[in-house]
Amino acid sequence: MEILLELAGDHPDLPFLELDLIGSIRERAPQVAVVDCRFPEEIQRLALTHAAMEFLGSCPAGRADIATFLEGLSLSSGKPFSCRVHRVPGTAMDAASAELERIIGSKIKGRVDLSHPEEEFRAVVSGSRCYLGRVIWRGDPGRFSRRRPGDRPFFHPGVMMPRMVRALVNISCARRGERLLDPFCGTGGMVLEASLVGIRAVGSDRDPFMARGSRRNVPGEDIVLAEAGALPFTSSSFDAVVTDLPYGQSVSIYASGLGDLISRSMKEVVRVLKPGRRAVIVCNRAICGLPADDLELVASCPQRVHRSLTRYIHVFERKG
Repeated sequence: MEILLELAGDHPDLPFLELDLIGSIRERAPQVAVVDCRFPEEIQRLALTHAAMEFLGSCPAGRADIATFLEGLSLSSGKPFSCRVHRVPGTAMDAASAELERIIGSKIKGRVDLSHPEEEFRAVVSGSRCYLGRVIWRGDPGRFSRRRPGDRPFFHPGVMMPRMVRALVNISCARRGERLLDPFCGTGGMVLEASLVGIRAVGSDRDPFMARGSRRNVPGEDIVLAEAGALPFTSSSFDAVVTDLPYGQSVSIYASGLGDLISRSMKEVVRVLKPGRRAVIVCNRAICGLPADDLELVASCPQRVHRSLTRYIHVFERKG
């Protein structure tokens, strides 16, 4: 099943990495992906995708090309429908969005209803091409802001926002019923987001204060007091590891420096992770060289948070 996805534009690479959760990318352009979707039930988990559509095809982004393309499709709808167009910044197109919406509407058999449509056809114009789809899912922009970290029973500065945490969980490709570990769980945000999609999440932290706070935020979930360099778990017992390493002065709590922290904790990550599965590791610097022989680096993406902090999101896979 081919799915067209309209992606968020706040990072050039992370939305594409998240799509590994649902299938394999067949075509990509800025803020657009066509995916061979093997897990359609996972689409609603996506954090960095605005809409998912039944993929109807693509054509050059010219007025005449789009009209000819639509005539060839012979589309019809038995429901009142609307047509919407999103132009990705930098797109080359010789028609305004409103004009293109009128063209699309005129080429689809059925009744257009812009006030109360029951079906939506959506075109995303990216680069020199126009991608057309029938909307099957649209993300709720407020679903993550409604559970802000500051509203939880326990709060600590510097935590990640839920939307980004969900994206990292998705990038790990952990699925419902599988086990995920966060060995630096902090306030429990990773455990919370994973548990909300049916993943059996476990958090651990060396700091008793943080572990107690995590238990308040995610009551009923498994939070363990443990050092990341000596985890109390059996080998190959987790389907995914997702964590945000401590930065700055807090590193001294765990190790003599960040390099030592990475070395000791990553050895344990490799040990507890199942072969062929992913570890998503966030750090305030790029991890130079593989921290363990049994890991393969899949991707490394910088994400600027503010002037004094850039996060590096590393995606590793344990060799099997």
